[in-house]
Amino acid sequence: MAPAPARQWLAPVLLGFTAAALIAGGSAWLADAWTLADTCWAVGTVAAIMPSVAWVVAALRRGKAGVDLIAVLALAGTLATGEYLAGALIALMLATGRWLDAAAERRASHDLRHLLEHAPRSARRRTGGEVRTVPLSEVRVGDLLVVGPGEVVPVDGRIEGHTAVLDESVLTGESLQVERVAGERVRSGGVNAGTAFELRAEATARDSTYAEIVRLAEQVGAEAAPVVRLADRYAAWFLPLSLAVAGLAWLVSGSAVRAVAVLVVATPCPLLLAAPVAIVSGLSRAARQGVVIRDGAALETLGRARTLVLDKTGTLTAGRPRVIDVAAAPGHTPAEVLTLAASVDQFSPHVLAHAITDEARARGLPLVQVDDVTEVPGRGAAGRVDGTAVTVGRRGHDDTPLPGWARAADNRATLDSAAVAWLGKGDTLTGAILLRDPLRHDAPRTLRRLREAGMERLLMLTGDRAEPAREIAAVLGLDDVHARQTPADKVAAVRAERERAVTVMVGDGVNDAPALAAADVGVAMGARGSSASSEAADIVLTTDRVDRLADAAGIAVRARRIAVQSALGGMLLSLAAMAAAAFGLLPPAAGALLQEAIDAAVILNALRALRPDRTALPTIEPATEQLLQRFAAEHDDLRAVIEAVREAADHLTDATGPQALDSVRQIDRLLTDRLLPHELAEEHQLYPALAPALGGPEATATMSRAHTEIHRLARRIATHLQLADANHGRLRDEQLDDLRACLYGLHSVLRLHFAQEEENYFSLAH
Repeated sequence: MAPAPARQWLAPVLLGFTAAALIAGGSAWLADAWTLADTCWAVGTVAAIMPSVAWVVAALRRGKAGVDLIAVLALAGTLATGEYLAGALIALMLATGRWLDAAAERRASHDLRHLLEHAPRSARRRTGGEVRTVPLSEVRVGDLLVVGPGEVVPVDGRIEGHTAVLDESVLTGESLQVERVAGERVRSGGVNAGTAFELRAEATARDSTYAEIVRLAEQVGAEAAPVVRLADRYAAWFLPLSLAVAGLAWLVSGSAVRAVAVLVVATPCPLLLAAPVAIVSGLSRAARQGVVIRDGAALETLGRARTLVLDKTGTLTAGRPRVIDVAAAPGHTPAEVLTLAASVDQFSPHVLAHAITDEARARGLPLVQVDDVTEVPGRGAAGRVDGTAVTVGRRGHDDTPLPGWARAADNRATLDSAAVAWLGKGDTLTGAILLRDPLRHDAPRTLRRLREAGMERLLMLTGDRAEPAREIAAVLGLDDVHARQTPADKVAAVRAERERAVTVMVGDGVNDAPALAAADVGVAMGARGSSASSEAADIVLTTDRVDRLADAAGIAVRARRIAVQSALGGMLLSLAAMAAAAFGLLPPAAGALLQEAIDAAVILNALRALRPDRTALPTIEPATEQLLQRFAAEHDDLRAVIEAVREAADHLTDATGPQALDSVRQIDRLLTDRLLPHELAEEHQLYPALAPALGGPEATATMSRAHTEIHRLARRIATHLQLADANHGRLRDEQLDDLRACLYGLHSVLRLHFAQEEENYFSLAH
């Protein structure tokens, strides 16, 4: 087979020449110049023989005797028997198949080539008041760069100055523009969709995200895919079978023309090229989803994988801690606790401090001025607010017993496998902030889709403690979990799984790189993962969404199925045509036309792998996607309401006086003003919009039933308050058990309902 650059020009030239020869011969035949017609057709045949011989020799040098040999024999047979028209048709068929293959490969790899064309080659560097354009190779860490409107972010760095608006669709596959505020890290490859901004370089061009993606894209190809080798194995028996049928037809009938006719219809050179076309099409489709696959072999192997091994942190979880609860001492509020803690922690580089500060800002809490800020590594931060000492972090190692509210918070942290940041004001514990690395919203749906794609065994390897690992495994329905794993342990576990079945490993950290390399297919979370894991991986997810792995698996399964279908289907049609030719029912010229149609059909069928699988995920209209994003944002705002419901129930356990009743009144106001309007809007706006995509209103019926239960419990709580007002503002003893049950029940229903919506609906938004 000719090298790729040669195929690009040889295919159209050969197609043009053979078509011209066939047309010229046809024109001469119509003019009764039969000798000239045969000459034109013979010239076209000879023109096709020469490159065909070169393709056969190239295949033999690689130890393969492909079906190009049948094409050479068929062409030679038509010349020997004087079937010049059949020879010209075979030549046109061969040239058309090669041209179709080249065109399909160009079309299939369009998105991957776009990555290469999109790569930046220069940057604008600011030095003092001067801005100069310099080659990208001269950019160094710490340089201040200017990115103008429409320009590509040249290297990884942090935004300086004002907010930047970026189009990161080349990296992530998502069309929505994103805003990056000052101090936020951005990856190279995004396009500035707003005004010019300044970027402080944090990596050289070679070490930046986009350069790594380009290096992977440059390696993409389908030549080594096992399914292509499967096509070669088909040729290993198809070639002798074709020769045997042709020889038998000649022997039985005594007609060499029949043998030539058999060889003509057994010339499926472009037929078996349909397999790599399908694989390359799958690679292109995956690239559109923000998944860069190193080569066709990785795609094909992913399509037949049966075991999936996952890291926990950064893969199944968000990879960064998040505030899940805020507990306050009597006389204080969660908002006050979070405000003070964030005000002190805003100066700390610690990851938990960032999580606390981010949560306060997300809730719109104004931070207060803090003086004399200090930090002790491993203990926390301290400062003075209005002259009072405030500390945030771990408790001291004294034997002072914890008050009841603090014991409850400490117990919740243990049960939830959460870290605790204690807030001290003076010498008194004032609050506790619970933090945990949360499960990704799209993780449950992703794992369900992977099982549908053929994954039979799902297990998790993590260096974390056993308790949080087992909890996540239980929530996701994993088949096995191994905790406290070292990199060497992970490698051993992956190798053990490979002994049982084709195994995929997914990870994002440096410690995952050896296990990724040990797996049949390694998948790196490249959006925030380490470059080491990306280098070791066969597949890189360029967007921070684990559900892209399910997309890639679905694409791989479909591309492999189409590849095998195209190869086998075309060969079965050729076998039927060979039988007809052997019995003299199909003359060489007609057989050549039939084979042309078969080859074109199977290559076009292989190109179906470029199109999305309509059964994979529901198609969401843009207006519905905006609704999903709106309600997802409201969920984040309403988490404080859910926490307040449980805190009110806790207060009823500790006391039944006016303060406890006030907390219930506050819950009633929050439910009436914020949560219930949100649920009603979901019921009457979001669910009807989702129904067409999900197959009808029954798909959201379970969630509607949850809305009904939420409203029932809210009305019951309101009724308890009316009874208390009728009793001079005091709760009756007989009310307490039921009111506590209502509050705790509402808290549980809301948590489950929010989790189900985020998993089933909000994860549909791109």
